Amino acid sequence: MSLQLEMLGTGSAFAKNYYNNNALLYDEQFTLLIDCGITAPLALHNLGKPFNEIDAILITHIHADHVGGLEELAFQMKYIYKRKMILYISDDLVEPLWENTLKGGCYQAGEITSLEDIFDVRPLQPLKPHYITEHIILELIPTKHIPGKASYSIYINESIFYSSDMTFDPSLLLHLVQTRGCKTILHECQLQGPGEVHTTLQELVTLSEDIQQRIYLMHYSDEKVHYLNETGSMTFLEQNLIYEF
Repeated sequence: MSLQLEMLGTGSAFAKNYYNNNALLYDEQFTLLIDCGITAPLALHNLGKPFNEIDAILITHIHADHVGGLEELAFQMKYIYKRKMILYISDDLVEPLWENTLKGGCYQAGEITSLEDIFDVRPLQPLKPHYITEHIILELIPTKHIPGKASYSIYINESIFYSSDMTFDPSLLLHLVQTRGCKTILHECQLQGPGEVHTTLQELVTLSEDIQQRIYLMHYSDEKVHYLNETGSMTFLEQNLIYEF
């Protein structure tokens, strides 16, 4: 069975035109939200999709463009919809997400004192497949982003690599394609400047034609229009289009 992917946003952390790089992954009966950045609540509102229509959320790392909308999500689910949303997250990010991101705004003495009070927390162990539904299998792959901070990309159904924010790692991409049969790569892309904590377009165009043909670019800046003819065999992902894989 094919999966559908809809990007709520395709922009970098500082983009203003494209919203945060968050997505909805659908099978026939289940909707997974991949990250929930600052713009995610507005993006969902614009689609006419309330939080209650989402079954679960997966968090890749704890920067604001990936978790900045979680406080609103949690409060709406608790006080409007009266249920906890399933939260998939690497086991080593559970404590930092609460202590460093959500506690300041969500804590209420005697009512909300932990992440488990607002989410149905399902910790995932990296580098192991996890069956989310009958049709969705996820594996968290550690990828380098900010030194000293854990960040994970996602391998979906042994065929789709969804990069979180990461520095260029051609050996990983080659391994996924040649050894693990990866057919599609959804890759973050910094259009300008050196790739200190992100992968640059300049780096991605050095990949072989075979790998480039599998790549859709996301997490790009507002200058995207100036790079439409500089992406080699790669394609830009677009906000609110539904892709079937």
